[in-house]
Amino acid sequence: MAALLARLCRGAPGLRASRLPAAAAAAAAPPFRRPSAPPAPPRPLSFSAAELVRAAPAPLRPYLRLMRLHQPAGTWLLYLPCTWSIALAAEPGCLPDWHTLSLFGIGAVLMRGAGCTINDMWDRDYDKKVVRTASRPLAAGEISTFQSFVFLGGQLSLALCVLLCLNYYSIILGAASLSLVITYPLMKRITYWPQLVLGLTFNWGALLGWSAIRGSCEWSVCLPLYFAGVMWTLVYDTIYAHQDKRDDIIIGVKSTALHFKEDTKQWLSAFSLAMLLSLCMAGMNCNQTFPYYSAVAAVGAHLAHQIYTLDIDKPEDCWKKFASNRTVGVLLFTGIVLGNLWKRKDSKNVEEPLENK
Repeated sequence: MAALLARLCRGAPGLRASRLPAAAAAAAAPPFRRPSAPPAPPRPLSFSAAELVRAAPAPLRPYLRLMRLHQPAGTWLLYLPCTWSIALAAEPGCLPDWHTLSLFGIGAVLMRGAGCTINDMWDRDYDKKVVRTASRPLAAGEISTFQSFVFLGGQLSLALCVLLCLNYYSIILGAASLSLVITYPLMKRITYWPQLVLGLTFNWGALLGWSAIRGSCEWSVCLPLYFAGVMWTLVYDTIYAHQDKRDDIIIGVKSTALHFKEDTKQWLSAFSLAMLLSLCMAGMNCNQTFPYYSAVAAVGAHLAHQIYTLDIDKPEDCWKKFASNRTVGVLLFTGIVLGNLWKRKDSKNVEEPLENK
């Protein structure tokens, strides 16, 4: 037994010695590192309005957001009634005047921006209490009231330059809309129908576009077209207002969404029908043709689908339906242009028998 213990004691140093090279090798080895995550793929190039605003210099961004340049849906809804009127005023067989369309496009961006600036100046205290609007530059304190006032002056000055490119009749007619632009934001404090005042404001281009081409308004065409636009605004802005109805009740502002409540779809259907009838009347008074009435039918189908599938209690669905109204406006504009080109074909069919005689 004593001999066995002695042998084990003699072997222990050897055992320890045999382990030293392994320990030294482990100490010399580089530490274990987890493989790094692959680099994130580059963001795809985008020219959307929101991306352009995000890419703008930091001091400029609050002003671009103040004029809602990152949310162009409203600018389209202001611009499209102008395009309808300009296209209807074109000579038979001709495309609408692209110079006038461009001027009105610039004017729509500027006037929508000015309207949003005025709205935010009036509503800065209300906007702080609503989740959806609390991040707006004025409500969030990114811009002072004085800075927004100076910015408003710049937008209105540029819009005036655009207006001065038109004839005298149109200059006076365009200037007359400024009172509506200024007072619209106050209507939600006074009446449950602020959407009606917005309709009167947003569709002024239905009058102005025709006068810019023809020198004055043909009221038998312009008034039905203007009324159709007002009815359209009551449809899409009532849908829009359903997004904020809970906050509106808390802060005490009014809207058609609160007024109509669960009867909203019936009201929207009535407004849509009035819009379609007015469009038909405008078309008949300027001798429109088959493509125009086909577009009116397509507009009716689009509105019917909007209203039937609308969920007034889901803000995300309300926004989706609201934004889809750009398609309504583009459909009608396309129908007007094609209908006007169709007039050329009709006039040839009339002239040919006369020439044969």
